[in-house]
Amino acid sequence: MQKSLFIAIISLLVYACAVSDTKTSEPTKSLRKDITLYSEAVKDSFYISVQLPEGYHENPDKKYPTAYVTDANFYFPMLAGIVSQYQTAGLLPPMILVGIGYKSFPLMDSLRVRDYLYPAAIPSDEMQTPGGGKNFNDFIVSQLIPYIDANFHADTTNRSLLGHSFGGYFSLYALLNQIESNRSTFKSIASASPSLWYNNFYLNQLTEKLQNRSTKDSLNLFLTVGGSEEQTWNVAPVQKLAASIRKAPVENLAFQEHIYSDLEHMDVALISFTKALQAFYKMPENQ
Repeated sequence: MQKSLFIAIISLLVYACAVSDTKTSEPTKSLRKDITLYSEAVKDSFYISVQLPEGYHENPDKKYPTAYVTDANFYFPMLAGIVSQYQTAGLLPPMILVGIGYKSFPLMDSLRVRDYLYPAAIPSDEMQTPGGGKNFNDFIVSQLIPYIDANFHADTTNRSLLGHSFGGYFSLYALLNQIESNRSTFKSIASASPSLWYNNFYLNQLTEKLQNRSTKDSLNLFLTVGGSEEQTWNVAPVQKLAASIRKAPVENLAFQEHIYSDLEHMDVALISFTKALQAFYKMPENQ
């Protein structure tokens, strides 16, 4: 069943890309924006992709939920097609999709290790990384989000963050950071196949932090992993964290976890992002 869902989503994506290639519009009415922002916190530039919903320019007073996705060089083109077609089909409401990427795919593959992890790696991680996740989070919170809010019709109370693998680790770290900072930056967090093993399971403190958070605003958390992933270092840690969160009394938390039994690591992201967005932004007929 889950593999059929994955195939259906990919088929829809191919169709969506074919449809999008046939559309033309005036430059001033474009639904796609590409922006370069230099981050003082990271000391590097990020390449931001923004997809606006149909009808955006005709409804200047309407505010839209905003979904931010990491690893945008890889995931944004695919997710943008899915989001657009799901909106057309009434499976998702209109939303603004923001991809956080790098100048090129090869750069993304190397710099994501710099930006998505915190704190710095320890010997048992068997990798070298400075733990730049805090700087990257500072860029998103202090620079990118204010830019998006100022230049687009964004609902500032309804943001989500989506990440996979190291990006899934980062989305949970961003949640941990906003709890520790007493902020409500993101209302919804999706973490697909997070690398929870990093830094001796640093993020396992998340359950206690959720219990003791000072801000009691409603929060959505969507945690997934593929059942065909490595059991000891991928599946078991997600199961353990999910069980810990379920057991803990956390006020105003809507938590879902899913194990996609027959999916490998790289298959999990798109299904997780799609189902998470549907969970975060339910349409009336799905309620």
